Amino acid sequence: MGATEPSEGRVKTVDLTPEIYGYLVAQAEPATEVQLELAARTERLGRPARMRVPHEQAVFLTLLVRLLGARRVVEVGTFTGYSTLAFAMGLAPGGTVLTCDLSEEWTQIAEEAWHQAGVADRVELRLGPAAETLRSLPAGPEVDLVFLDADKSGYIDYWEQLVPRVRPGGLLLADNTLWGGAAADRQATGDGAAIRAFNAHVRADDRVESVLLPLADGLTFARRL
Repeated sequence: MGATEPSEGRVKTVDLTPEIYGYLVAQAEPATEVQLELAARTERLGRPARMRVPHEQAVFLTLLVRLLGARRVVEVGTFTGYSTLAFAMGLAPGGTVLTCDLSEEWTQIAEEAWHQAGVADRVELRLGPAAETLRSLPAGPEVDLVFLDADKSGYIDYWEQLVPRVRPGGLLLADNTLWGGAAADRQATGDGAAIRAFNAHVRADDRVESVLLPLADGLTFARRL
């Protein structure tokens, strides 16, 4: 019998009730004291706290860095540094995370956490427009892993700046690529439309192979060919 296409109507994801989500989080490596303190401090910011990656996603990022043996990570969008900390915790000896942001206020919180965790020497923070920072990077394919988690309208530009700088076999990750489900709406506007356009851009890019995972608000996972 020949192979058949998988049924698009057969949904196997689980609706996450609070009880199921609590169970899911409990299966991840527990948060360190620094991560717990950073999460609590971020929550006190109020509405912006939604921008922090959830802990289970941070554990996933640390595992990816360790699996790759990554020494060079580039992150666009630092916020209070929870994901940066996750990357730094998994780096190979001598590795660095270059992280880009505009906010001195939020990244000051991040820097304090990195120092408390003993990883500040593995992090290079660049304040300023990320597009300018990325254009200043060496042109060769030296980056092991990229993480986009910043302004959604800038994703395509950041992607184009970074794909040539990622080594073959390296990874490019983009966060919030479901955008609360709005990315699936053909009539999406604003950031939903920007994410939808970015997703189409990634799927059409023959320099990578990719998949969109239903982790948190959607995580695009791409491997450089």
